[in-house]
Amino acid sequence: MRCAELDGQRYCLGVGWTDDTEAAVQARVADAARVSLRTTKLTSTGDLDAVAVLARKARMTPRARAAADRSELELAARGVAKVWLLRHEIQGVALPADFLARHPEARASARAVAKATPTPSTAPTPTPTATPTISPAVATSGTPTTAPAATPTVPITVPATTPSAAVPAKTARNYPARATVLNEKRVQEQIRNYWCGPTSMQMIAWGWAGKAHRQAYWAKRLGTTRSGTAITDMVRVINRTTGWDDADHAGTYITLDIGDWTFQQWQLLMMRHIADYKAPVVLHPALRKRYYPYLDDDGSGHYQVGRGYDKNGKKPALLGYFEPWNQQRFDPSEPYIARVQWRDSYRSYRANKAHFLHNVGV
Repeated sequence: MRCAELDGQRYCLGVGWTDDTEAAVQARVADAARVSLRTTKLTSTGDLDAVAVLARKARMTPRARAAADRSELELAARGVAKVWLLRHEIQGVALPADFLARHPEARASARAVAKATPTPSTAPTPTPTATPTISPAVATSGTPTTAPAATPTVPITVPATTPSAAVPAKTARNYPARATVLNEKRVQEQIRNYWCGPTSMQMIAWGWAGKAHRQAYWAKRLGTTRSGTAITDMVRVINRTTGWDDADHAGTYITLDIGDWTFQQWQLLMMRHIADYKAPVVLHPALRKRYYPYLDDDGSGHYQVGRGYDKNGKKPALLGYFEPWNQQRFDPSEPYIARVQWRDSYRSYRANKAHFLHNVGV
């Protein structure tokens, strides 16, 4: 699990944009792999566990692995401005003074959050990275590589901004009480136990194009195997096959580590995506009974399609999502699970944090 520094943000292959150090990412994936090897009672629904993630890399030739890594980094680089904006607007991270000059595409996002309150800033400016730098292990004989960089041992320094570079931000009060995207009639349950990724992709693309391709169509494009689907492939295919990534919606989808996000920040991220971007979210939870009461058994890592929120007055806030998993299809003795769900948002937050990658596609 190797990482690159891109314009002051850290991207780790297979994990996404993170504030964790490379060493910390490697440690948690290794820990998750050891746990996975000891655990046999979870129902697999189609997410790659840590062992499968590492095994997939190990099966590739050095040249193929280097090409895949480079392709993932190039797609990630397209979304670095979005990373800065989300962290600025939701987490209060300050922007570099020349941010809008270097990323004019971010102005469209600023317009999308008009009527927001500017976020104050305070920290020192970093030197931007002109090209991605990756750890020496990524370089492969015969394959073009970028300059090697030492593995960071401390979190990334927060850069400074000036008032002229500030981008408007919103609080929860600025958002309507409820918002949704996607037609709730355009849903389908997964027809194979390891196809939560293709089914989620089917519903996301159906919501965009108004036409449903078969789940096998999406399984092929996602590179899904019996071990499941990677979240970075979910993000890649959304960007390449739908318009949810255009400037009028979410912009380039990114894989974002929310491991250090608070619940309030998670709520703002969901509101931002649904109400401002008017685009779905790739949820990536650990499918456990303590988070999802409709389950008869604990499941593996999983994909769901985030498509709404409801502040729900004085009651706990709700998250709306499409659930591809219907346990009854694979065991008729178990209760039916509906595709359209409105559930406690805090439980969904905890379920996503419980996944060893704790990331989402946004």
